[in-house]
Amino acid sequence: MHGVSRVTLAALRERLAAREVGHGSAEQVERESGELLAVAALLGRETHLRSSLADASADPAGRAQLAHAVLDGRVSEQSAEIVAEAARGRWSRPSELADALESLGAEAAFALAESAGTLDRVEDELFRVARLVSSSPDLRRTLSDPGLPLEGRRGLLGQLLGDRVDATTLRLLDHVVGSLRGRQLEDALDDLVALAAVRRTETLAEATVAVALTPEQEQRLAAVLGRVYATQVKLQVVVDPTVLGGVVVRVGDEVIDGSVLHRVEQARQTTAGL
Repeated sequence: MHGVSRVTLAALRERLAAREVGHGSAEQVERESGELLAVAALLGRETHLRSSLADASADPAGRAQLAHAVLDGRVSEQSAEIVAEAARGRWSRPSELADALESLGAEAAFALAESAGTLDRVEDELFRVARLVSSSPDLRRTLSDPGLPLEGRRGLLGQLLGDRVDATTLRLLDHVVGSLRGRQLEDALDDLVALAAVRRTETLAEATVAVALTPEQEQRLAAVLGRVYATQVKLQVVVDPTVLGGVVVRVGDEVIDGSVLHRVEQARQTTAGL
């Protein structure tokens, strides 16, 4: 997301935060989460509407009125006003309006999960499904194929996951499968995992290892990464026997192998002793 869009999204987050759990009822937050995700999906399908709502040359008040004209009576007053406020804002490109509404809807879902004590589980389940999709081209093609009925693709998800995942996880997966908006499925899922990590003010690190780590090794690696990046690190581990050097760690856009990580940690310790 580009600069001006980030500023608008930050302002929207502040407004929505007042209606999270502790300020509004869980039922209200859950409804708004679903409605914002549904509007993001609508804007993914209706490109003309999306462009009109994000048209920088149009009057902001007029864009907000358009949002209300489309949504009033179809979603709650609160959700309609959030979308109208988004339409009043400035966006670097129209697609980022849909991206922002999706982020807000997902963040509301994560707020509910946090309140229920299930955020860790939801984040881990989304990560595992993302890795499953990444490693299974046939599954990825089937779930991403717009030529297949959406209900059929969602039904496949239900068959694969059933009641083995949290209800919040399944709702977010259902949304993503129906609203890729030109993205790769695993990339859209990774975006959700990153949002969940941000909810806990953690940095997400993905470690791909040749051999499964013991719990002690995972804790040690997370601690080293925490010192290197000077923040709390949430570690997700993927086992891939083809990995050279034993471990490859990805933090955001940065990729480092185990030997580099070891040298960085040694340098940090040496500097600390000066």
